[in-house]
Amino acid sequence: MAVSLRGRGAPEEIAELLTHSLRKSAVSCELIGRRDRRIGNESIILLVFEKYYMRSSNRASLSIMLTGSDGEVFVDIVGAGGGTGVFLSFSWGAEESFEKSACSVLEGIGYVRL
Repeated sequence: MAVSLRGRGAPEEIAELLTHSLRKSAVSCELIGRRDRRIGNESIILLVFEKYYMRSSNRASLSIMLTGSDGEVFVDIVGAGGGTGVFLSFSWGAEESFEKSACSVLEGIGYVRL
């Protein structure tokens, strides 16, 4: 599943808010990568998080891409991983739960789903 949202702000500030909020949400959540790019007046930020889920003994990742200029920010969120076994990809909803955590932060500041 992937989620897209739109709202107002500066991509850098939204990236900091997401990083702080997600890391605070669970001890096992960590930011494992961040890349910032500027193309003209467009700012693009990629955040990649990883979280360990004890209930399913696995890890899920969350990739968040923020794209913005002129005060408008688009956020694309993709959760992945979380499956168990080589042939069975049953995740107990880990990646969707991780996506919802990020969506809740953004919706709390007025972002809307596209």
